[in-house]
Amino acid sequence: MSQQPISRRKFFAQTTAGAAALGSSSLVARRAYGANDRLSIGLIGVGDRCQAHLAEIQRLAQKQNVQITAICDVWKVNLARAAEKVKKGFGIEPYQCTRFGDLLARKDVDAVVIATPDYAHTPIMIAALKAGKDVYVEKPMSTDIEEANEALDLARKHNRVVQVGTQYRSDGGYIAAAKALAEGVLGAISRVSASCNFNEPRWNRKFDDCKEADVDWGAYLFNRHKRPFNPSLLRRWHFYHDFTNGLSGLWMAHYSDALHMLTGAKYPSSAVSLGGVYVWKDGREHTDAFHTVMDYPEGFLWDWGMSLTNGSGNFFRVHGSQGTLEVSTGHAEPNSLTLSPEGGRADSKIKTVKIKPEPTQSHMGNWLECLRTRQRPNADIQFGHQHAVATIMAAAALDTGRRQKYDPKRRKMYAG
Repeated sequence: MSQQPISRRKFFAQTTAGAAALGSSSLVARRAYGANDRLSIGLIGVGDRCQAHLAEIQRLAQKQNVQITAICDVWKVNLARAAEKVKKGFGIEPYQCTRFGDLLARKDVDAVVIATPDYAHTPIMIAALKAGKDVYVEKPMSTDIEEANEALDLARKHNRVVQVGTQYRSDGGYIAAAKALAEGVLGAISRVSASCNFNEPRWNRKFDDCKEADVDWGAYLFNRHKRPFNPSLLRRWHFYHDFTNGLSGLWMAHYSDALHMLTGAKYPSSAVSLGGVYVWKDGREHTDAFHTVMDYPEGFLWDWGMSLTNGSGNFFRVHGSQGTLEVSTGHAEPNSLTLSPEGGRADSKIKTVKIKPEPTQSHMGNWLECLRTRQRPNADIQFGHQHAVATIMAAAALDTGRRQKYDPKRRKMYAG
């Protein structure tokens, strides 16, 4: 099933005329938003994840003076469901299309939310940035380092506001924990460990309701090689190499971003990974159990594991010479935030104490506010670039069976 994606030139040639025009070198100028200007938001990829974004934008619409005016999805079932919710929530009939280029070509759309399958996040974001749109993009920000580099450069050069959907950047628990660790309370941090586990065949969705007549199949395969219609590739895209890089991008993105937030680290120096399909023999190409270990130049090891084969053993801990911070006893949510002398030196002065979370902010609300202020949002594209590099390295180490290294000056990954 795994195939090489088509070139960027062919990708733009195969999209609609509007999308092709977005690949030109001229970029649309960003106008300033006044306090009374109502911002127009477009949604690209209106499946399950985007339904939550739609509801949050609706909840914030009056306060932030925004409305959803355009939606795009390759599956007409998703389009119809989202259109009905927009009509009910905003009292307008949204523009609807199956090709993202048609939505990006609209001058009445100020910013877009991208919640497509993983492979499309960065290519669509690049097109949106070239079209003069600000962007909210789901995680992982990218599955390709060169595309991540291009998107970061475009956002910086043209002052675009890009929020990545790693929402723990807006979580008061992580904000408070990061401040505590920045004060050096744990001493020298040498190891960070996390494990995320379920006992279920995640993403094994039914697809008997997905009919070829209801899908713009060419739009879905826009930068993938052509193949006959296969509803499993649309509804179970999480299974396949062509559409995501597996557990690394699907789940590790949250953890690696939280790791960077807590420690101040930026990019790993090297990564090794192992994994396989051990239980769920349901056609998935990605592992149902995965483990990666990364070395960070800031001076610590980071190990992260995930399985879909047994739900026990969930944790997230930061280990220092003076003690331990237990971030979570569940998944990535900071439900513990306990500092203790556990594992520290005999003379550790740490007392077991709970870190008090700071107020949590709406991640979507933070982005909408920044559209007006032009400030960088909580999960700015720079942080997205950092977690993208980490997750891409982990996936590549698994796929190649070789340790992957990263050069932050050249922004290149290589085996070594």
